[in-house]
Amino acid sequence: MDFVDRLLTCSDCGGEFIFTAGEQLFFFDKQFKNDPKRCKPCKSRRFGAGSHAGTGPAAAGISRTETRTSCSACGIETTVPFKPTQGRPVLCRQCFQAQRPAASAANGAEQARMAGVGQQASGVASGSGAAQHARPVSEMSGAIVTLLASTSWA
Repeated sequence: MDFVDRLLTCSDCGGEFIFTAGEQLFFFDKQFKNDPKRCKPCKSRRFGAGSHAGTGPAAAGISRTETRTSCSACGIETTVPFKPTQGRPVLCRQCFQAQRPAASAANGAEQARMAGVGQQASGVASGSGAAQHARPVSEMSGAIVTLLASTSWA
C-alpha cells in the first residue's frame, strides 16, 4: 500500500496540517482506524497541560483513601493512605521513620555477610573441593587483561 502526504484540518484551531506518509504507515502498522484530528501544537497543548500539573490518582481527580487507626508501636491515633489488613502492624510516621534506619543497618550486615561468602567461593579463604583450586579474582583479572591485550581484533 502506498502512502502519500495528505493535508488535514485541525478540529481545535481549524488550521491545516500535514499527515505525512510516515505517520500514515505508523497508523496502518498500529491498526489505528481514524486519522488524527489535531495538529501537533494543539495535541501537545491538550495532553501536555495535564502532565505538568502532576501525575497519579490525585491529578486525575481521584482522592486517596485515608484510614484512621492507632499506631501499633506507640498507640497514638494516625491516618494512613491504605486500608490496614488484619494481623499486620500499622505504624505512624515517626515510628515508621525510626524503624527504617534499623532496617537499613540490618540490610548492610546482610550484604557484608554475603560478601564474605563470595570471598570463600573465590578461593581467598581456605576450604575444600573446587574452592581450593580456584584463583583469586585479582589474579584472574590480570590474566584476562593480558589475554585481551594479546588478542588481535581484526
